[in-house]
Amino acid sequence: MASHRRPKQPGRARLTLLGAAASAAATVGVTATSASADPGQSIDDVREEVDELHHEAEEITEEYNGAKEREQELQDEIAELQDATARGQERLNELRNGMGSMASAQYRNGGLDPSMQLFLSSDPDAFLDQASALDQLSSKQADALRLIQDQQRTLDQQREEAGERLAELEEVRGTLGEQKEAIQGRLSEAQSLLNQLTEEERAAIAAAEQAEADEAAAAAADASRAGRSEDRPAGDVSASSRGQAALNAAATKLGAPYVWAASGPSSFDCSGLTSWAYSQAGVSLPRVSQAQANAGARVGMSELAPGDLVFYYPELTHVAIYAGNGQILHAPRPGGVVEYADINVMPFQFGTRVG
Repeated sequence: MASHRRPKQPGRARLTLLGAAASAAATVGVTATSASADPGQSIDDVREEVDELHHEAEEITEEYNGAKEREQELQDEIAELQDATARGQERLNELRNGMGSMASAQYRNGGLDPSMQLFLSSDPDAFLDQASALDQLSSKQADALRLIQDQQRTLDQQREEAGERLAELEEVRGTLGEQKEAIQGRLSEAQSLLNQLTEEERAAIAAAEQAEADEAAAAAADASRAGRSEDRPAGDVSASSRGQAALNAAATKLGAPYVWAASGPSSFDCSGLTSWAYSQAGVSLPRVSQAQANAGARVGMSELAPGDLVFYYPELTHVAIYAGNGQILHAPRPGGVVEYADINVMPFQFGTRVG
């Protein structure tokens, strides 16, 4: 999702995932004017500030994904309640029509019973509260009135629940609008800062990141070959069939563009890629990275197997798929594409083995 900084490592240049800077403006879709680099800032300072803005956008994006998921749940619940309410109203009408038929029969046979007159002119609940009136009814009439009373109460409850869900849906949609605006704001600020770099500086960053991605892809390919033999890399465990299937599915999306809140099949954010990949393996994962963290058994870095989910940052706002040999496969950031990376590209928290 957002840009991520690799921790400093001996013998390795400090790189950040800010590639494809020229395409980031199109990804954001807005023109940024609020952020500008301090004249005294170094390129690394700008990179660090952009990294932070991308990470903030990532945090908000996972909140947005959760709100979007809740919006769909509410829409489904409201549709069910509205359907149930319509059926309940139809049933209530049938019961009342049946009671009306009883009244008609009484009238034809010599006049309407006073208790029936009371029912037809009053709320059934109020009527049934009068025990003396109930005593005047036949058993069939009393049963019919109780059915009407129960149906009316159920109908009222369903309508109240539907109203509550509609109110929550309106609130969730308001939150979605605010979160979308906040995400676009962070991304536009990041783009404005990137624009302070020269074309040569941006090209150098992109070239360095491409070299890093190529290195990670080669390491992942080595892991894949080793996984098919008895000579697996030290520390890697055998992948489960579902985990391997999810990793294989994700690998078919290498080069697919990162788009925030996207879950495939042609573009992805980080948790969108993992949920899509596991769905191809027959496993339904929650949409949001924090919820995906609880979808299986937690494992440490030394226990990871290809296909395991890998989580980053204390807030668990980024998720990837372990590819073996110390590499991950993930959708990294706006302006980026699905790619391999070193497992230490972000602050590692833990892995989760699904299935």
